[in-house]
Amino acid sequence: MSLGKAVRLALQEVAEPAKAEAMRAYMKSALPFLGVQAVARRAALRRVFAGHRLETAPEWRRAVLALWREAEYREERYAAVELSGHHYYREFQTLYTVPMYEEMIVTGAWWDLVDELATHRVGGLLAAFPDTMRPLMLEWAHDADLWKRRTAILCQNRFKARTDTALLYACIEPSLSDNDFFARKAIGWALREYAKTSPAEVVRYVNAKGISGLSRREALKNLLASP
Repeated sequence: MSLGKAVRLALQEVAEPAKAEAMRAYMKSALPFLGVQAVARRAALRRVFAGHRLETAPEWRRAVLALWREAEYREERYAAVELSGHHYYREFQTLYTVPMYEEMIVTGAWWDLVDELATHRVGGLLAAFPDTMRPLMLEWAHDADLWKRRTAILCQNRFKARTDTALLYACIEPSLSDNDFFARKAIGWALREYAKTSPAEVVRYVNAKGISGLSRREALKNLLASP
């Protein structure tokens, strides 16, 4: 049995159809849901991935994209995202994966799919290959596609003290005038994460820039909550 077929069967076995419509409504998804909760999904996928090891990077990329492109239910796209980050294939996280992630980001076009790719996959590539990924993130920061811009903004969210501040600001600033909720939320989230390491710098930046109220509230949330 192919990996894709095994994934579909495993998800169907743990689905709770009565929950599917509410999940779809919450996520505003064009794709229907099976009704698989996150914990059950991850457990089922661990078993499938363990029993269907992929030997080469091209084989793994093909499997990820097949799951993604052929998905009939949103959980199958979640499975593609999880396969893309599975620890079996850590050594396959090279620059050859960039087109795959770009396709998933552009066609996924929603936070539940894009944010994991931005913070973990693209962020990991930026950390490993900064000379190539830094200019690419600057390019994405100016892209017409909202989700590529959101990815550029969020890609350093896990970097903490390793954050390239100049890159962070350069990725934020093309979206400062964007009225879209997801752009503004991303700006605030990225700054809030950086504030965990450099709170004074984030306060300085927020006060110096004409950022939206939403971005400002998000950026300073933890600081304002502190005693």
